[in-house]
Formats: sequence, C-alpha cells, structure tokens
Amino acid sequence: MPEPRFLVYTRDGCALCDEFILELSRELDATGAAFGVRDVDADPMLQRRHGHKVPVLTCDGSVVCHGRFDAALVRRLLSR
Repeated sequence: MPEPRFLVYTRDGCALCDEFILELSRELDATGAAFGVRDVDADPMLQRRHGHKVPVLTCDGSVVCHGRFDAALVRRLLSR
C-alpha cells in the first residue's frame, strides 16, 4: 500500500501555520514520511476554498484536520 501523501495549505505570516508545520515535521520525521506545503494566497481557487481556515492538512486529497494539528489522527493514517 502506498504511503499517505500529506499536503499542508498555509499562508505567509501565519504563526499558527508555522507551529502546525513544525508539529507535523516532528511527527513525520520518525517515519521518514514527507509532506508538501502550498500557499493558499498563490492560487485564487485555493484562497476561495480555504479562505482563513488555514492551516489545513490533507492526506491523499482528503482533509485530515485544520487549525490545530491532530497528531493521533496522523499516526493512524501512517499506520494504514
């Protein structure tokens, strides 16, 4: 089974986003899993979709969590 693909939607100057990414990095470092980051303000469609609801974490295209990082849920996704 392929490894989950994580993507964080964020924006520049968002302290909550920075904290979220740091927590995600710590969680994924132990597993060797990687993640991508997209700036919602760089794409009008993403800006409309996510607005001010950043950070948003997706896995294989589905929203996992937003606002606050959910480490337990990410661990469950990694164990699938």
